[in-house]
Amino acid sequence: MSDGTTLLVILGAALATFATRAGGHLVLSRFRSIHPRVEAGLNAVPAAVLTTIVAPAAFNGGVAELGALAVAALASLRFGMTTLFAAGAVTLIGLRALGL
Repeated sequence: MSDGTTLLVILGAALATFATRAGGHLVLSRFRSIHPRVEAGLNAVPAAVLTTIVAPAAFNGGVAELGALAVAALASLRFGMTTLFAAGAVTLIGLRALGL
């Protein structure tokens, strides 16, 4: 993929993300209150999205991916989300650089 195509994909994904978030906010702002079931469903979305990202790496990944997931899991016990993602990313990059 060329650099121009990569940039267009990134910008398109950013625009789609913004549109869905802004659209959801606009729709929900029209209601005085949100039904508890709707609120529970919305609260479950981050966990569902994270699962769709992590599950393929856990089941189909190699040593580098599994190592990064293990480091991220351990980091999650002690640190916040930013540190968790940074630790996982650094581990993944390092292990892939080593050829694992």
